[in-house]
Amino acid sequence: MFNKEVYSARRQQLKRLVGTGIILLPGNGESSMNYKDNWYHFRQDSTFLYYTGIDRADLFLVIDIDNNTEILFGDELTIDDIVWTGPKISIHEQAAQTGIDKVLPLASLAATVKDRNAVHFLSPYRKDTALQISEITGLPVALLKEKASVTLIRAVMSQRSIKTAEEVAEINKAVDITADMHLAAMRNARAGVTESYVAGFVHAQAISAGGNLSFPTILTVNGQVLHNHYGLTVLEEGQMVLCDAGGETSNHYAGDMTRTFPVGKQFSALQKEVYNIVLDAQQAAIKALKPGVLFKDVHLLACERLTIGLQQLGLMKGDVKEAVAAGAHTLFFQCGLGHMMGLDVHDMENLGEEYIGYTDELKKSKEFGLKSLRLGRALEPGFVVTVEPGLYFIPELMDRWAAEKKHEQFINYGKVFAYKNFGGIRIEDDYLITANGSSLLGSDKLPRIAEEVEAVRAHSLG
Repeated sequence: MFNKEVYSARRQQLKRLVGTGIILLPGNGESSMNYKDNWYHFRQDSTFLYYTGIDRADLFLVIDIDNNTEILFGDELTIDDIVWTGPKISIHEQAAQTGIDKVLPLASLAATVKDRNAVHFLSPYRKDTALQISEITGLPVALLKEKASVTLIRAVMSQRSIKTAEEVAEINKAVDITADMHLAAMRNARAGVTESYVAGFVHAQAISAGGNLSFPTILTVNGQVLHNHYGLTVLEEGQMVLCDAGGETSNHYAGDMTRTFPVGKQFSALQKEVYNIVLDAQQAAIKALKPGVLFKDVHLLACERLTIGLQQLGLMKGDVKEAVAAGAHTLFFQCGLGHMMGLDVHDMENLGEEYIGYTDELKKSKEFGLKSLRLGRALEPGFVVTVEPGLYFIPELMDRWAAEKKHEQFINYGKVFAYKNFGGIRIEDDYLITANGSSLLGSDKLPRIAEEVEAVRAHSLG
């Protein structure tokens, strides 16, 4: 936890932004894996964490703006609980640590909220939370998303989007943990072992640093599959490993990085050529990061740089800007350039991309490729964003587009099919938007230049 003054100030600001009524902020409960008492590891709701710092299951915060009261609802451990868990700090003590004076049992929650006119809540993403809110408010579960408070969504977004010095320090820790996770992957990958073998070292690094994964690790020799998690596939000489992994600090701030490296000591000449195209696009995008610039425009700049590289390979042709405007590049780059990051690896995504990534004036595109861009709005100082261009050679997509002769004025299909077994390459780093530009997060210990990546691999393989 940060100092209690941090959380008190956040709640006071939230009251001012929302204005009137009652705010409901549910914490998460335990979630069963395959039978009731076999739980997944607990992860607190990020918005609840932001306003309380309390990392404990089955709590509910009610902020009564009109009466200027804050009540934490939860039940203390019974002696039966303590037999299994051991003694823990009381809810009353935890409330005091975050500046909340009043604690009540969960059974009194509904009566506290009953008959209040303005009840603000966020759209729940867990079924058990939805049932709780439904019971408290009397609203059917099916209507909760529609009835979620836009005023509260915008208020939370305005606060959580701008990272404070304390938060930036935590994210720096998370990014350094993440870099160590990737180094563990680079040092332990070799021909003859499985993807899951390598992923085990990645996960171990996250846990040993005192936190956990910020999302399930993507580690695969089939990098063309955008979210291909590790499996029992055996690594072979000549392949590349795409590792997209993130660590989370004990305070639950996230890191998110991607590196692509050879299974052997070196990239092939073609692999390195494609790798450098992706790296060029990333560096061009990073240089464009600054307040006031639409992240959508940074994305399109990266798309243009990728297209130029693809033309040099002979895979694309024609006017670069026209090709990107038509979406021809999405045969090779189907996703967005990046997203916000903080307490969530895709920060505040459950609040709705229309609020977090876009504005009333800037609407999200429905076009292939652009519809996967989570962040399009103008950048502001204090934003934390990922920058993660890639090139993905998806055989099924190649076949479909070629059969349709889609964008054939921009794509040389005669050469595209030679890349069916190439895989995919992504390079990703995390940046803080500053007053005049951007700043790399973390201590920059993870190599991204192809020759530096090869040096790590050569040292690891001996």
